[in-house]
Amino acid sequence: MEHRSNNQRPLTPAPTSTPNRTASPDTSAHPRPRSLRGAWLALLGLSAVFLIEMLDTSVLNVALPTIATDLSANTSQLQWASGAYALVFGGLMLAFGAIADRFGRRRVMLIGLSLFGLASAAVVLVTTPLGLIVVRVLIGVAAAMTAPGAMALSFRLFDEDALRVRATALISTVGLVGLAIGPTLGGLLLAIAPWQALLLINVPIAVLAFVGVRFGIAADDPTELHRAPIDILGAALGTLAIIATLLAPTLFVDLGAQDPRPWIIAVAALLGIAAFIVCERRTGHPLVDPALIRRPAVSLGLTYQAALGLATAGLGYTVTLQLQLAWGWPPALAALGSLPQVLTMILIGPFVDTVIRRVGMESAGRLGAGAVVAGLVLYAAVGHVHYVWIAASLVLVAAGMRVVMIAATISVMKGLPKDRTSIGAALNDTAQEIASGIGIAVTGTVIAATVAGSLTAARWTTTQASAFESAVTTGTLALAVGAAALIVSANIRVARAAQTSTPENEHPEQTTDGTRADAQPEKSPER
Repeated sequence: MEHRSNNQRPLTPAPTSTPNRTASPDTSAHPRPRSLRGAWLALLGLSAVFLIEMLDTSVLNVALPTIATDLSANTSQLQWASGAYALVFGGLMLAFGAIADRFGRRRVMLIGLSLFGLASAAVVLVTTPLGLIVVRVLIGVAAAMTAPGAMALSFRLFDEDALRVRATALISTVGLVGLAIGPTLGGLLLAIAPWQALLLINVPIAVLAFVGVRFGIAADDPTELHRAPIDILGAALGTLAIIATLLAPTLFVDLGAQDPRPWIIAVAALLGIAAFIVCERRTGHPLVDPALIRRPAVSLGLTYQAALGLATAGLGYTVTLQLQLAWGWPPALAALGSLPQVLTMILIGPFVDTVIRRVGMESAGRLGAGAVVAGLVLYAAVGHVHYVWIAASLVLVAAGMRVVMIAATISVMKGLPKDRTSIGAALNDTAQEIASGIGIAVTGTVIAATVAGSLTAARWTTTQASAFESAVTTGTLALAVGAAALIVSANIRVARAAQTSTPENEHPEQTTDGTRADAQPEKSPER
């Protein structure tokens, strides 16, 4: 990595080739771009992919009352229409990451973009709430097909870490813009067009992404694809476990901790995760190879992503409740209250590369993680005093998040073999999503247990507001401690690995014949 101090041990990348692998075809006809401008078409396509994924996360929410009237939908149906996309998107990412590693990242990406456009266009045929839910599920499937490959393809565009960092920052910034403008764009469109237009805008964006990926990125190199059979049982268990993990926090918030249903889903999630781990340890062709996750670079990146998810989800949830219910801000003003976080994440993007070049990838990750924890502690301590402290906390957390997300992503991708980059990208997103669900569940449970009465009352009493502030302090500090513990433990593991590993055993030779990353050569005698 560039500009790294002499006493800082770099993360050793995974081997890019092995003696027993078929030689890669000559790529001289398709040289790697030496600047972002040289890959403008590919970056345009991949940025459009992230834009459409993030836009669909929030764009439909503003139209829910209109949809309820037009389709005669009840509250439960509206919740599924809104949340089905995120559940399916998050639940299927691991499975489609494995598929993309085997059948081609670019190929799966193009199929996913085609489905994205077709499913979005199908909204014109929707006449019932069930029809809308089906459309949202299909769009979620399409997003799961595109997300893992998008990061893997952007990583493989360049050979230099500096360009990878800048490309990742650019693409993710476009996605964050989509997430930020989703509700505003939805409101503007709803004022001049029917609600179906909120999904129809996906069609031209999907076409733009398709053109950029199809003509800006070279076809998949067969030697960089994984040849092991897909772990069907592992994929099914992983999908169910992730969906249950993402669903449980929503039920805790909506139904409360006194209702048994959230607890049933939470237990099912834990059992699913346990079954998935057992399955992956016993099968010969795991969906997620434990040997790969144990690699220092991969372990560090995934743990950082989990720490981010744990910390920021709880913060976003509590700030919204505090501004609207404890302080009585109207929804529009409360939305503006979260603006410092969004603006910081967008504006700091171009400077992340400078930070990483000056202090190194690992130090940048630690600095960013420290800022996230500091922001949480600041909010827990004085966030109830004045909004200025909330804004300062949001800025600290957002700035730290931006740096850590990029550093962690590059760390994970560099630590994996070329034929596992899509599953690595899927793990990268899944780690943060699962931890986000846990963070919301922890915070929501603490608040529900502390604040008497209805959390959705139009305005809280003084007693409720005081109890809420105490709950926020407790819950946020718990998340800060949890995030800090994850960060410290990850760095300790990496330091120990640096002392005990050798070049021969730190990164076992990658295989594409179906064996584990740490399998012995004699298991593949024909190679």
